[in-house]
Amino acid sequence: MPAAPHPLLAYFLAAADGRFPPADGRVTVLPPLPGGLECSVAFTGHAVLATALDARRVAEAGADGYGGSLAPAFLLHLAGPDGWIGVTDATLTARATGGPPRLDTLHGLDDHPRVRFAHGLRTDVTVHGDERGLVTLATGPAGRRELGIELHDTRDGGHGHGRSLLRDALTLLPAGTPLFAAVAPGNARSLRAFLACGFTPVGSEVLLRPGQSRSAGSGTPL
Repeated sequence: MPAAPHPLLAYFLAAADGRFPPADGRVTVLPPLPGGLECSVAFTGHAVLATALDARRVAEAGADGYGGSLAPAFLLHLAGPDGWIGVTDATLTARATGGPPRLDTLHGLDDHPRVRFAHGLRTDVTVHGDERGLVTLATGPAGRRELGIELHDTRDGGHGHGRSLLRDALTLLPAGTPLFAAVAPGNARSLRAFLACGFTPVGSEVLLRPGQSRSAGSGTPL
């Protein structure tokens, strides 16, 4: 019998439909993600945390729905002194367009940095692409379907290759499937490409892997 989806997935899918938690400044605390990962997601005026810390410890550490859940001091508390903290990414979503897939499946690229990164944090990773670049399609945090992209040559700005590659990547899943991407806001070229291809910002997020020195409690709603 397949495992039940992580409850964070419902928040991502609702955001893809334009439905968001109340902008009440509060924090919802959910259980940690599989594989030892945790996640802090900021929506407008509301934060959702997937963590083993209980709601009392989350509140005492200064998390709130107005940005406090992504503050450096809080993330350090969440990860512990020997934990790993990822970068703050914009959470983007779009719908797959379906149709005949316009990108080939590629093999033998496990040593590529983009592919190694995907395998480190995601599951069910497949690689697609052509002479323009490559796309990773994977199961990301909480079970959402997620895209990553990297061009082979960006010295000339890409000449629109990123946008055309993303549009082709949207054919890899059945029409209407919600797809997500985590894009660093400072990577403005990539962010512009995603926005131009119909991806919509719905929040921001940080993945974490707590260290052994952090004592864990149970996750409960705040």
